[in-house]
Amino acid sequence: MDEATAVPDGPRSPDGPGRGGGDGRVRTGDTGWIEDALTAALIKAVRDLGGYGGLVYLRSRDRRSLVLAMVTGVPRSLLRSWWRVPVGGALPMAEAYRRNETLWLPDERATMVRFPHFTAGLPYSFGSAYQPVRAGGEAVGVLVVLRSAARSPMDAAAVERALRPAGQAMEERLTRVAARRPGTGSAAYQVEYDGEPVGVRLPTPAVHPVRVGLIDWDLDSDRCTADDEALALLGIGRAEFGGTLADIEARVSPDDLHELRACRHDALTLGQVGSRHFRVRDDSAGEAEAGYRPVELWGHLVRGGTGSARILVSALVDAVSGLRAAEAAERLPDGVFSLDQDGRVTYANRRCEELLGGGREALLGRYPWEVITWLRDPAYEDRYRAAMLSQEQVSFLVRHPAGNWLSFVLYPDVHGLTGRVRPARPPTEAEAAREAGSTAGPVPGAVAPPPGPVTAARAGALYHVVQMASVLTQAVTVEDVCRAVSEQLLPAFGVRELALYTVRDGRMYLLWESGYPEGFLAPFEGVTLDTQLPGVHALTTRLPLFFESPEDLSVAYPGITLDRMNAWSFLPLIASGHPVGSCILGWDTPHRFTADERSALTALSGLAAQALERARLYDAESAVARGLQEGLLPHRLPAVEGLRTTGRYLPGTQGMAIGGDWYDVITTGRGVALVIGDVEGHSVGAAAVMGQLRSAVHAFAASEWPPQEVITHTNRHLAELEADVCATCCYIELDPRTGRAFAVRAGHPPPLLRHPDGYAERLDLVGGVMLGVQPDADYPVTELTLAPGSVLALYTDGLVEQRGSDIETGIEEVRRCLADTPADSVDHLADRLVRTARRARERPDDVALLLTAYR
Repeated sequence: MDEATAVPDGPRSPDGPGRGGGDGRVRTGDTGWIEDALTAALIKAVRDLGGYGGLVYLRSRDRRSLVLAMVTGVPRSLLRSWWRVPVGGALPMAEAYRRNETLWLPDERATMVRFPHFTAGLPYSFGSAYQPVRAGGEAVGVLVVLRSAARSPMDAAAVERALRPAGQAMEERLTRVAARRPGTGSAAYQVEYDGEPVGVRLPTPAVHPVRVGLIDWDLDSDRCTADDEALALLGIGRAEFGGTLADIEARVSPDDLHELRACRHDALTLGQVGSRHFRVRDDSAGEAEAGYRPVELWGHLVRGGTGSARILVSALVDAVSGLRAAEAAERLPDGVFSLDQDGRVTYANRRCEELLGGGREALLGRYPWEVITWLRDPAYEDRYRAAMLSQEQVSFLVRHPAGNWLSFVLYPDVHGLTGRVRPARPPTEAEAAREAGSTAGPVPGAVAPPPGPVTAARAGALYHVVQMASVLTQAVTVEDVCRAVSEQLLPAFGVRELALYTVRDGRMYLLWESGYPEGFLAPFEGVTLDTQLPGVHALTTRLPLFFESPEDLSVAYPGITLDRMNAWSFLPLIASGHPVGSCILGWDTPHRFTADERSALTALSGLAAQALERARLYDAESAVARGLQEGLLPHRLPAVEGLRTTGRYLPGTQGMAIGGDWYDVITTGRGVALVIGDVEGHSVGAAAVMGQLRSAVHAFAASEWPPQEVITHTNRHLAELEADVCATCCYIELDPRTGRAFAVRAGHPPPLLRHPDGYAERLDLVGGVMLGVQPDADYPVTELTLAPGSVLALYTDGLVEQRGSDIETGIEEVRRCLADTPADSVDHLADRLVRTARRARERPDDVALLLTAYR
């Protein structure tokens, strides 16, 4: 899939892709098929790569985003900012999807070099591999495996081999699932996702199984019935059990009989028994070494069938592992606590309770930084993130409000985290400075915690601001800025509609829109700044407006035309105090704007305004520069009997979209001169030098100097200009009456010649150095003869240079195209040769082409 398809722009039909409907494709909330199709392959990929976590992204319904569909081994909460990522974003999962290639980032340094925007949001030490997820041979998503950077290194080839089986399994399952779903289209067309991620647990290591038996105890008669598991826990055979409480008491440790008898009291007074512990005889090791096994009783009092009997329905639980572990932890002099994968407390011993000053009941099931107010600094939560995402031990110091210092050590694995806390001495100045300068970040507690509540971390909102700032620094033109805003805001915030307006001469004009029904925005074009519209008011008052339902918007602006959206934000675009325009965002479901989201959207609108203002100035300067270049290129080529000539020029998309490429056709006393050249650089200066060289070549050729003299004098002229630039040139003088030609090449790509029978070849002319390098350089001449029906192609390197391939490959592709395209129309042939370059979203260099058909 090309990027233009992946990130559609401009108006779209209300009934087009992305609008829903009964086409049978995957919809929000349709998650069961995800688990069935992908769980086994996802877990296999994590295991095969020796990773600790895995993710699966699938493309969204509108194809703008990659949506996180499955997560394993990593807390979903830590990835909240990456639940949706733009397909066109500078992110590793997006690049793997766009290029349909495996990507391997072994550590944080590799990630920083290639994807600094991604590292800004996840500044932790881990490796990551990205494998395209395919259906029917087409990329529909990305498999991501996270791996500890501390593990033994792997090369890219080994990573690709390890992930290939999981990728093939996913493709087979997705293709099979899609084939079973109703609707038309290819298997890839059927696969899309717009829901929330499904969490899947990695298999846990084998532990001692929990054994539970059931006992019904008649409290009035002390008769008991027990299942086989309960009898096994008590060490009583079925044949030996007489069904009385005395049979059970005979197995209980004499020291714990009071606990068993207390169960009767609890049941009669409270109606239930909650966690009564006692020990029963354990004869598994033989009579000589018989010991006791801890069990735990839970029960609930019910009435018998006659209404008089009181029955304790109870469960007898083997408490060997849990109880002994808890007892061991309670004896430790250090505080011990456990967090689940999402960071909530699942256990804390009494010493931990004493050191932290928080009750265990208040801690259980909650985030520690929510309950312990002096741990509410975002830096402490960040240490938990670092441990879980790097899967490495993390330690830090914290200063208690009472003045003493505590040392925390976090030990993570894929299922959660165990922590240790103990008293510590204050850090020395050298230790604090050393840790503060480490890559892990500042030392929490190196200073006393601030008084009062501390604002919770807002990593998600901060990430979006950092990401937008990074992307906008690379946007040059107004179109670049609009596209960047669209590609970032739409997926990041789940936005379905976006409109960017600019103010000019006291009126609002549309710059960019995405997602609106065709013609919906037409009535708002050119409205004045006193019009009663929220987008206008946001700009004039310089305050953002948020509406969480159609009713809210209709009450504020009676009679306003509404579409199918259910929530809106209207953001003013203000740059350095100057009004630039408005940004309008629409959500297709009711939406509550949190404080974080409002702050992030307001900050992002400021960044967009600054970028738009800068881009408008750039576009104005570029328009002047393009006018200069267009004035220097020939407006029309001279008509020469026996020849048909045509030229094409495409500016590069980098820099100011102008450069130094030119072509010319010059009539001389001996025939006609065909010229093409390229001055290095993409600037007004390069265009100016190009103009001087073109004029010089034109003057020398009109003076009827031989081809080698024309190039020799042009070379000397460029050296005398002291412009500190070089140029390439190809000059061919052709006699239309005979087809005889003389060619000179100065560092320029070789011409191509299409023969009358359609065969095309590359003309490897003997050449000289580039112009402007050696003032006294010699340029040899090559003699050619063209047959009637031949076509000669001169071009600059922008036509044949493509990112990721060498120039020889590009020349061969153009040669094949020249051979395969009919030469009936020289204009059609020229359009065909530049079609790929014209459609390219990015052209690093400008392109010039001169075709000459000899009749």
